Amino acid sequence: MFANLPPATRGLLIANVAVFLLQYLTHNEFIGLLALEPLGPDFHLWQLVTYAFLHGGLAHIFFNMFALYIFGGALEQYWGGRRFLVFYFACVVAAAITQLITTRLAGLDEATIGASGGIFGLLFAFAWYFPRQKLLLLFLPIPVPAWLFVTLYVLLELTLGVTGTESGVAHFAHLGGVLGGALVILYWRMQDRAPRQPW
Repeated sequence: MFANLPPATRGLLIANVAVFLLQYLTHNEFIGLLALEPLGPDFHLWQLVTYAFLHGGLAHIFFNMFALYIFGGALEQYWGGRRFLVFYFACVVAAAITQLITTRLAGLDEATIGASGGIFGLLFAFAWYFPRQKLLLLFLPIPVPAWLFVTLYVLLELTLGVTGTESGVAHFAHLGGVLGGALVILYWRMQDRAPRQPW
């Protein structure tokens, strides 16, 4: 099953698991260098990407990698590996920038880790390209169309982020991943519709 995954999705899964094991073996010694730190002396440009390979526990990485396995594989088969990676990392960076802005505005001094921003971008893309695909959720044993599931999930994230109900979760980073994914898809659609110049 794992061997049948498209190569880019498989590579991301392996990289995330490898970094998570390295975190465990080194007792998170390098996490401060790679996590997304708030804007300031501890922030470095590479953290816009590296934070997405770190995770805060077994449940955190399991659910992110499960979603990457399900949605990433389908989207890579639809797009191809190159476009898939461009999309995924654009969502990761968009999520990071959104998180930096919101932590600055809120006056928070917390580092951010996790692939969730990229994953939320993939969720949005899956709902966009396969809106009627039924999803059977672990906590809701009723098939739900992808467009409905993602819409409700995004609204929930927005509500939790605005109200601050669930602290310790980067809800606005998740929303930033969705925004980044929407902008990339919009750009691609505009490119596809642009008139081609004759040679």
